[in-house]
Amino acid sequence: MSVERIQQHFRDSAAVTLAALESLSMPIAAAVDTMFAALANGNKILACGNGGSAAGAQYFAAELIGGFERERPALPAIALTTNSSVLTGIANDASLDQIFATQIRALGQPGDVLFAISTSGNPANILAAIEDAHDREMIVVALSGKGGGKINEVLHDTDIHLCAPSDRTARVQEVHLLTIHSLCDGIDAMLLGEE
Repeated sequence: MSVERIQQHFRDSAAVTLAALESLSMPIAAAVDTMFAALANGNKILACGNGGSAAGAQYFAAELIGGFERERPALPAIALTTNSSVLTGIANDASLDQIFATQIRALGQPGDVLFAISTSGNPANILAAIEDAHDREMIVVALSGKGGGKINEVLHDTDIHLCAPSDRTARVQEVHLLTIHSLCDGIDAMLLGEE
């Protein structure tokens, strides 16, 4: 592997990150406000995604429950990607399209937030989750890339769409991780004050 190829990954990542700085700062701030308001009102955040986005959902929930960079009380978050018995049972009895939506119907309450993560914005199970979240009177924060895909068609005006400005999966996921860190830090700052 050439050093130039490796360096190009860093250059591309930096360029997309700077583009995201311009396009996502305000929506991320709005998402922090929305998530903090839900948590402050005794609600919770349900997170979902597929593949690398599933890992992002789990990481986000872990940081809210276990703490991000500062010591604080645990915050209620559930990654809908972690219970293999629930996931495989729903997939077997209903369909893969319902693995998150069914959990939302069981666990989601009005005022909760769905944090839906998808690189492309097109998975049927993410779209179904968003629709069921709306039915449960939840607000949706969608984290996507590649123009947002079909998520653009199902979000309501009250939802927040954080779309990474890239069509490359690796670059989108890099922006997603930085966005997750920004959300966790923002929630902590609202809870504990800025350092």
